[in-house]
Amino acid sequence: MKISARNILKGKIVSMVSGTVNTEVQLELPGGDIIVSVLTKEAAQKLELEVGKTAYAVIDAYNVLMGVD
Repeated sequence: MKISARNILKGKIVSMVSGTVNTEVQLELPGGDIIVSVLTKEAAQKLELEVGKTAYAVIDAYNVLMGVD
């Protein structure tokens, strides 16, 4: 995976709450801090996000994105 964003934080998904359209994902970083990202339910399903899975918060100047290997 190649991306232009420089702020990429690896963590573990500790919580997911799905609504009708969006899913809120909480990612715990190695130091214990939590980052919360809201993405479409469809995007969360395509990424196969689930509690306990390792994921990445990708932060650019305007957005926080979620990604997996």
